[in-house]
Amino acid sequence: MRGVKCTKCLYLNKHHGELRDPITEQQEAIFQQGTNVGELAQNLHPGGIDLTPESYYDFTPSVIATKEAIQRGENVIYEAAFLHDGVLAAMDILVKSDHGYKAYEVKSSTGVKSTYIQDAALQAYVIMASGVDLEDISIVHLNKTYKLDGELDIQQLFTTVSIRETIQPYLSTIQTQIDQFKGILNSAAIPNVPIGPHCSAPYSCDFTGHCWSDVPDYSVFDISGLGESRKFDLYNRGIVSLHQIPESENFSANQQKQIDAEVQEESYIHRDRINQFLNDLAYPVHFLDFETMSFAVPQLEGSFPYEPIPFQYSMHKQHSKNALPEHVEFLAEPNGVDPRALFIDHLLDHCGTTGTILVYNIGFEKRILNNLANSYPQYKTRIEAILLRMVDLMTPFKKKWYYTPEMKGSASLKYVYPAIFPTTENSYSGLNISDGAMASLVFAQMFQGNYNGNYQNASTDLLAYCQLDTLALVRLLDQLHSIVDHPQTE
Repeated sequence: MRGVKCTKCLYLNKHHGELRDPITEQQEAIFQQGTNVGELAQNLHPGGIDLTPESYYDFTPSVIATKEAIQRGENVIYEAAFLHDGVLAAMDILVKSDHGYKAYEVKSSTGVKSTYIQDAALQAYVIMASGVDLEDISIVHLNKTYKLDGELDIQQLFTTVSIRETIQPYLSTIQTQIDQFKGILNSAAIPNVPIGPHCSAPYSCDFTGHCWSDVPDYSVFDISGLGESRKFDLYNRGIVSLHQIPESENFSANQQKQIDAEVQEESYIHRDRINQFLNDLAYPVHFLDFETMSFAVPQLEGSFPYEPIPFQYSMHKQHSKNALPEHVEFLAEPNGVDPRALFIDHLLDHCGTTGTILVYNIGFEKRILNNLANSYPQYKTRIEAILLRMVDLMTPFKKKWYYTPEMKGSASLKYVYPAIFPTTENSYSGLNISDGAMASLVFAQMFQGNYNGNYQNASTDLLAYCQLDTLALVRLLDQLHSIVDHPQTE
């Protein structure tokens, strides 16, 4: 699959693993999640023998054990391994059937992706070339419509999709690809493959840091709203930095504003639009930010696979324009108990019934609140009232009513805040938990009881991170007021 994606990626993976991007804790958690889902899916076909190798660097014992198991007619085999023409394939579940075997490849996603089809085609090719009568091959994935109701129902949790017919067009080309990739791997030189859309599609490459090392941190790839093909067209014409863009190039008004800001080292402020935005706010203003966790396999009653479960919020409340903000917060106990009802109770109390609720990137909070309204209909009316009061503070920055070169085309809070307050003492860089993904991972581990660190310290870190998010909103709103009230700050 690396070869299909990029032959350079294939070669680097084989010969230059030291150039691979470091794996983050979040990525490790995703890998472990996939492993856990695969093991759970074995219950669809119980009673099998597990041939998982002791070392993933040596599949030889598993290949031999698989051959022996098939010869003696084992009904169910987990992690069956096959080797043909130097190509290894491991199948999650192999089940004896009336006409040979049926193969099942388990994925922790909620659907069948094209890459799964190509990968399964190779697996089927190797299995059949190893002398096994393969009656069928299927992708087993999570059912996104499954709602946990009482005990976990494995049969309902998973969806099995036969792809026997779908893989047929791929089978005829596999041997040619294998021969091609072997030739590349046996070469003394790294393939000369330029960067392109394949670097991030259908998934991000783990050698991106190496291959993109010549691209500056801020480049044409950061022009907001610009299509990928247009970005690579500029790059392939030798236009990498925004300073290299010819005046003859056409962009949208906001894109041109971003380019001009960088080249001319100027900020843009549309005071009338900002003033209109501010006039639409009603005090008391509640600055709100959520944190959520999610599980591939639903853990909480009434939840779905990968449903975001809110476990924390921070709120700063400002009763008038120049008033000092009050801070309130909520963090669930990491005791495995569903935090949502308590989360709602506290949130409704802290939001009151009047005033604007100011969030950043409103789609996220709206999604969480709508999920809560559906899961807890007794709160639906009050939650809908909160939704009507919500305003997105991202709007002035996303629409570039306020834009500085330091924002680098992004309206993300993690770019906007340090761009406007570059020397502030309230910096994310000094926090042990500095982004939402890390917060989600840490609390999910605490919630499940498998966090390796100090729980009290982690709770303190979670509160500090979320509080800084809403404090950042307070300061950004103050800055918008300052721009309108004191034009000289422009």
